[in-house]
Amino acid sequence: MKLSKLGLVVNPWAGVGGPAGLKGSDGADTVARALAEGVEPRANARAAVTLAALRENVERVEILCFGGDMGESVARGSGLAVRVVGCAASQPSTAADTERAAREIRAAGADLIVFVGGDGTARNMVNALGDHFPVLGIPAGVKMHSACFAISPTAAGEVLRRLLAGRLVDLHEREVRDIDEGAFREGRVSTRYYGELLVPEEGHFLQAVKNAGREVEELAVADIAAEVVEGLEPGTLYLVGPGSTTLAILNELGLEGTLLGVDLLCDGQLIARDVSAKRIQAALASHRGPARLIVTAIGGQGHLIGRGNQQFSPEVLRTLGRDNVTVVATKTKVTGLQGRPLLVDSGDPQLDEQWSGFIRVITGYRDAILYPLSNGDL
Repeated sequence: MKLSKLGLVVNPWAGVGGPAGLKGSDGADTVARALAEGVEPRANARAAVTLAALRENVERVEILCFGGDMGESVARGSGLAVRVVGCAASQPSTAADTERAAREIRAAGADLIVFVGGDGTARNMVNALGDHFPVLGIPAGVKMHSACFAISPTAAGEVLRRLLAGRLVDLHEREVRDIDEGAFREGRVSTRYYGELLVPEEGHFLQAVKNAGREVEELAVADIAAEVVEGLEPGTLYLVGPGSTTLAILNELGLEGTLLGVDLLCDGQLIARDVSAKRIQAALASHRGPARLIVTAIGGQGHLIGRGNQQFSPEVLRTLGRDNVTVVATKTKVTGLQGRPLLVDSGDPQLDEQWSGFIRVITGYRDAILYPLSNGDL
């Protein structure tokens, strides 16, 4: 397909709940709580990264969007031609506004719609467009279980650039899944299939559906936990990320951590559970000793940073430094990537590029591998 009219739908509140440790961004109350924590919305900034890839095609593409922060604001700054076809009915905008924007942009003649958000926004696209109109997701949410998203904003831009160049890019139906945020905040993963979206697919630029993690080998996880616990250093503040593998490390210490949140560990004791980015930054500022991050990758997708652990903000990551990161994953999880790299998508493209390269991954007791870590710029 050759692109000339590009639809853009931005959910401006996508992802604001992540840095605040709220496990999602659905609902006005959640948005208000995140903003009260000082979280800055990032959806438009991520859209800007994608649109920057199209600057060489400024004469060949027109952006169709809704007014304000649902698309117009970032589109105007891209240097591309912009046509506003409507506006949100309320402020802040709602899911109903997102669905209406998708329908009206399609009716205005868009060839493809790029949407910025998470799984909830993907559901809005299913409701508005069904599975016969091409869309591409720019990842900006907290819950990222669906397979309709590029692996990063940069990767989304590369897919669009190839379309504009007239490259033959396949279209495939990709699965949309969503999670119950209420259950998620209580530590329970309740996700279900919601529908399909028609997505342009090129190389490794699209993420896979998130694996549920039920097939993780218990003995391998136990070996990883034993290895990490044996290496814990006194006086060091450990930021333990979400996931069953990292939770096993706390369980090895006889501690009850949070499966889906970030916990703070020091000298064998939990000093805080389920913390936000703001709380992490405060702990790093007040702690007088060294600090390390313990994190695992999402099975199937390979994301190390930027999916379900946005509490590790760019500021937190810069404070820690790449050398102070312990990555844990079973070999089953790693081989399941089929050679694809682990991914970092922090929201700061410069940091993501700096962190790219090979990184050590603990895969068992006295067992580790070197594995590539990428910012998705393939």
